[in-house]
Amino acid sequence: MIKRLERGAQGVMHVIRIASGVLLVGSVAVNFANIIGRYFLSVSIPWAEEVMLFLMIACVFLNCGLVGWSGRQIRMDAFVSLLPPRPRAIVELVCELVVVATCLVLAALAWPVVSMLAELDERSEAANIPLVLPQGMMPIGFLIMAFLIAIRLLVRGVAPADPIASRSEH
Repeated sequence: MIKRLERGAQGVMHVIRIASGVLLVGSVAVNFANIIGRYFLSVSIPWAEEVMLFLMIACVFLNCGLVGWSGRQIRMDAFVSLLPPRPRAIVELVCELVVVATCLVLAALAWPVVSMLAELDERSEAANIPLVLPQGMMPIGFLIMAFLIAIRLLVRGVAPADPIASRSEH
């Protein structure tokens, strides 16, 4: 069961990496086309900046899960790293559970906004993109992060408080 969970998590992360790569390449392609148009043809693409912003938003929120899986989310751990191993492990576990709970709450709070945008068919001004797409990435990203942290806790336990320093301990 644990191996299946880990394989599933690895599969989700593989899909996220591919999607992120496609989003980044798309953003660079739009930017490159806009640069060529602006400087060589004296015509810019009016929707380019908006599309690049939406692609970057999607990339950031998709990758929240990868950050959570590796345990490298931003945290204030100066105090925690000074604790002895057993209390440190307990505090780190509590912190990870708080992150999971926070992700779930944020996804739940974001969902009504996303559903309202879908219901009203709100669209961006320049590119006419349904706003449900970029705004929907927020709850999706938080749910992926909560899911992957929860699976990591089941499979591997708590990530070390200082991932860089922990490499020298093994």
